[in-house]
Amino acid sequence: MKTGAVNLAGTGQSQDKAAAREKPAVRSIADLARIAGVSVSTVSRALTGKGTLNDKTRERVRALAEEHDFRLNVAAQNLRLGRTGAIGVLLPLGHERGQQLSEPFFSAMLGHLADELAERGYDLLLSRVLPGRDCWLDDFVRSGRTDGVIVIGQSDQSAVLDEVAGHYRNMVVWGAHDPAQAYVTVGSDNVAGGALAARHLLGRGRRKLAFFGHHPAPEFVAREQGFLAALPEDLRDAVQSVPAHLTPEESYAAASAYFEAGNRPDGVFAASDIIAMSVLAAAAEHGVSVPADLSVIGFDDILLARIATPPLTTVRQDIAEGARLLVDLLQRRMAGEEDVASVQLEPALIERESS
Repeated sequence: MKTGAVNLAGTGQSQDKAAAREKPAVRSIADLARIAGVSVSTVSRALTGKGTLNDKTRERVRALAEEHDFRLNVAAQNLRLGRTGAIGVLLPLGHERGQQLSEPFFSAMLGHLADELAERGYDLLLSRVLPGRDCWLDDFVRSGRTDGVIVIGQSDQSAVLDEVAGHYRNMVVWGAHDPAQAYVTVGSDNVAGGALAARHLLGRGRRKLAFFGHHPAPEFVAREQGFLAALPEDLRDAVQSVPAHLTPEESYAAASAYFEAGNRPDGVFAASDIIAMSVLAAAAEHGVSVPADLSVIGFDDILLARIATPPLTTVRQDIAEGARLLVDLLQRRMAGEEDVASVQLEPALIERESS
């Protein structure tokens, strides 16, 4: 008796085809959102990994996307929404062309900005700018590469920033605030920070004082102004102002030349931690004991300040909060809010062994 063979392979193929016919087609993010029972923005956050979203929801949306073999076309989505999905972070180095993005302050700020932007669903487009023409910023914003711009530091480019702010809303700047500025800033109260340093040195009995910093930066000017204003008039007039660039090599060379010339202050306020640590190194090489002979105070409170020799007393800027505010204010301006005002952060003196 002949037994009929069953075509199992054929049966499986038929079942697969039937299942495929039953499975709804997913051709767009809207289709997937309808199947998942969530909003289109929720699907976008789930598939891009950007923005805040419940883990369970994220995994469910991703599983449905995998089941339906759906891949999000981010470029097409952004084009449809009339956006790029990126924020430009620009570092103009008009007065300090030797600075690198790897320097501690920049690294810390960029890390916090990257986290804040990712939480809000944006990519970060980073550019280190060596201004050669006054139109560098205007060229960038008109290129359409980003939805907004965060500028880290005004350098000597205040006039350029003012001009662009006159026709471009989606920009905020990290740096010192001036009521005459046309652009919105987030930054520390540098005058108050300088005053904190002065009062601390006076409290340590220091009377022969020096300020180390590079004047073209408005933040440094404000720090020195606050420092001098908090001193008695007789000490204020005697303060030595020492030009010192921000790079470790150049600030160390300036500090070493200063001590080599026989200068022996008993208190130094440096406009940045990098400059202050250069002063520490140069002082040690010239037989000046810190803090027995000399108290040194920096500004920023970067990580290296805590492990300097000796650990550095410094005026702390809240860089994490600054990054959060930069992104928050930028988003509000991008949303069309009119009453977005500049913010000044209060500095704090962090006492360590260098003073």
